[in-house]
Amino acid sequence: MGMPSLASLHLYPVKSMYRLSPPSAAVQPWGLAGDRRWMLVGPDGTALTQRDEPSIGRFRPAPSADGTSLTLTGPDGAVHTLAVPASAAGAPEAVVSVFGTSFSAVETGKETSAWLAERLPAKLGEIRLVHLDRPATSRPIDPEYAAPGETVSMADGFPLLLTTTGSLDELNARIAADHPDDPVKGAPLPMERFRPNLVVSGTAAWAEDGWRRIRVGGLEFRVVKPCGRCVVTTTDQESGERRGPEPLRALGRHHRLGRKLVFGQNLVPVRATGAEVLGTLSVGDGVEVLEEVPAPLPDHR
Repeated sequence: MGMPSLASLHLYPVKSMYRLSPPSAAVQPWGLAGDRRWMLVGPDGTALTQRDEPSIGRFRPAPSADGTSLTLTGPDGAVHTLAVPASAAGAPEAVVSVFGTSFSAVETGKETSAWLAERLPAKLGEIRLVHLDRPATSRPIDPEYAAPGETVSMADGFPLLLTTTGSLDELNARIAADHPDDPVKGAPLPMERFRPNLVVSGTAAWAEDGWRRIRVGGLEFRVVKPCGRCVVTTTDQESGERRGPEPLRALGRHHRLGRKLVFGQNLVPVRATGAEVLGTLSVGDGVEVLEEVPAPLPDHR
């Protein structure tokens, strides 16, 4: 098997909304440039995601080239454009949270809230769209996995998520074998279900579980933690509908770490300088394993 390479790149301007898949992307200490700098929150400031409402994934975000505005296209085709708010310009701030971690973000206007409310279920309550305008300082990474001063965007916990095509092929083979008489339940799942940032090809199945430090192109990353999986992986990213128990059932049977169902690895960029842009990744970049991990690996059955 030759050297692994970067097969695709994905970023999600608004947490839980539809993806962008550019051929290259700048890397910042807190993630890919433009990745998860926006999110929806409910009345108490808690993040609203596809865990709460799967149809959020059908909204398509498009940041402007100059970074001054964001355009949202709803599932009904309606379009809403708003200026990027900034606290320095007097935009109001709010305390918001992701998985119990609270931090400050900038609120957008009532017009955006009203537009979203027209297209999302009333059960979600008052919806606000917020923006993380100070990613360098707002939200520290869990100190168990990071050095002081390392921060993350509005992603669940870490700056980047890596998956491999080899592991998806193996998982899909397991799903098919678990449902030999049901071609619908046994159908292969696309990588989009797992909402990765970096997809690597050219590895053996589950190879990423043994990585501790890698280089992609010219940039180094620490591989800090397997990614525990939830109901979002059962959601069709095109239709916004739940599609049954897979892949969670198969992960539970064939690839778990303790009680967690895991697929993919969380990454933290190695920050050699204080620069806000560490470099650029491009599809086709080589992936080199610099250090492997001796710790217990997920249970492969």
